[in-house]
This record gives sequence, C-alpha cells and structure tokens, in this order.
Amino acid sequence: MTTTLKTALVTGASGGIGAATARRLAQDGFAVVVHYGGRAQPAQALAAEIEAAGGRAITVQADVADPAAVAAMFAAGQAAFGGIDVVVANAGVLELAPIAETDDALFDRTIAINLKGAFNVLREAARQVRAGGRIVSVSTSVVGLLLPTYGAYAASKAAVETLTQILARELRGREITANVIAPGPTATPLFLEGKSPELVERLAKAAPLERLGQPEDIAAAVAFLAGPDGAWINGQVLRANGGII
Repeated sequence: MTTTLKTALVTGASGGIGAATARRLAQDGFAVVVHYGGRAQPAQALAAEIEAAGGRAITVQADVADPAAVAAMFAAGQAAFGGIDVVVANAGVLELAPIAETDDALFDRTIAINLKGAFNVLREAARQVRAGGRIVSVSTSVVGLLLPTYGAYAASKAAVETLTQILARELRGREITANVIAPGPTATPLFLEGKSPELVERLAKAAPLERLGQPEDIAAAVAFLAGPDGAWINGQVLRANGGII
C-alpha cells in the first residue's frame, strides 16, 4: 500500500498518542484528518504544523459518542481529500475508581466515549474506508494487567478489542485490515494526571525496559500497521508496552 494521496483520520488527535500518531502519519505521506472533541487550539496548531512541513491536514470537531457527528466527521474528510484510507480510533477518557466506588456518571461517560465512541468510528470506517485500507483501534495493556481502579476503563477497552477483531473478519474480500494497539504506561497528560511522582516512577520501572512509553513509541506501532510493512497483520492485538505484560 503506497501512501501517495492517501488519507488518515485520527480521533482524539489534539494531544498525547493521537497527536503523535497524526504527526507520524503525516510524515509518512498521509493527508490527515485531525479530530478533536473539545480542545480546538492544539488540534489547529498540529494541523498548521503538518501543513508547514509540507503535508496536508484539516481539523474536525466531533463528539464521537454521537453517530451523526461521526458521520459528519468522515464526510468532512471525504470532502477535503476524496476518501479515507486509514482510521485510527484513539479518542478516549480515563477516569479511575474502585468498582465499588464507581458512580453511574463515571461509568456512563467511560462507556459513551471509549466504547460507543469507538463503535461509532469503527462502524463508519467499515462503511467508508477504501479497499486496501487500515483500521486501528487504541486499547490498553490494562486489559491484561488488571490493575485495581481501572475496572470501567479496562472493560470499555476490552470490548473495543473484541469489536475490532470481529470487524477484521467482517471485512473479508476488501483487503482492509483491522487491528488493535494496546499501549502500556505512556507519558501522556491523560496518564500522568493525578498520579504521584512515586507512582509514576514505579510504573516506569515495571516494564523490563524500565521507562514509560512515549507517544511516539505508540505512533510508530500504529504507523507500522498503517503502512506497507503491516499488510499481513490482521485481527490482532499488539501490546506496545515495553514488555510490562
């Protein structure tokens, strides 16, 4: 699969892993649809950075929990670049609490964005990604680590893994792959927020490589799946986590 005039749509691209992924795919030659939920300024700054480097990018705001908004986001990408070849379903929220202390509002927000949002994006991707394209969902290695307080979050992501692997089988005959990236502890604002330096250090040392992942580490794994060398990988969960599990 060449990247000439190919388009990638990345959700949750205003920061963290999403922004690093959008930047990397632009470097690899993709026109990029930079999605954001509420943070317009960093998304616009990223698109401007991509354009200044000679790439092509637009920003699109959408509530991924709203199917109509997701459809409109894809339509904006189609209108700007003529089609969608790669979709990275990355948008998500991370709110932690023991299951016994998880209130309905926290659970409902987590499911609305992480699961329903991913479902909306995957459903639209299945309908619109061009033949030979790639779909990548972003999960978490906590699905395997089973860390306390991550119950609602890990459950939402486990469901996304299942959806994506089933989708890979449903896309038979179109030469479209669907895979999952499951990062471990990664130095993003979403991960670092509310954690003590001691906890961050402990998590950094937990993997055999003894450091936190960087957003660029995850972006590189996504780029592999989206690029020509990932063509034979399909229906898989790739744990990009430094060996923590």
